[in-house]
Amino acid sequence: MPNALIIGCGRVGSSIALQLHEEGWDVTVVDENEDALSRLGESWPGAYVVGHGMDADLLRDAGIEDADAVIVATNGDNTNIIIGQVAQKRFGVSCVVVRVLDPNRARFYAERGLNIVCPTSVAIDRLLDAARACAIPAAAQEASS
Repeated sequence: MPNALIIGCGRVGSSIALQLHEEGWDVTVVDENEDALSRLGESWPGAYVVGHGMDADLLRDAGIEDADAVIVATNGDNTNIIIGQVAQKRFGVSCVVVRVLDPNRARFYAERGLNIVCPTSVAIDRLLDAARACAIPAAAQEASS
């Protein structure tokens, strides 16, 4: 069974934790806020560690050395980048995925080897595609008139 360590139990982190668990992963979630555990539901069978994901001892206690994947999705880009780099470089985790909201920062760190997911860039691209799709039928209609 693959092991996942998820740092951040907000809407994104908790959803990923629940989905991976449903797919058969052994999942441990780390969050500073113990109340965030409620997002996982009362019957959460995985592990949960309360504390800051930048604490190397806490990461070790949470099982980072046995993790097949580390997903970093706290509410801070700087925190996510640092934790991602620590997981990748200090602990040697080969699959580290980091959420970064700032597109420029995301591009910068992706170019330096971090596996970055930037929801802001995805939203921009999808919204532009949708706007262009709306404009194409109108432009075609004007051209045929």
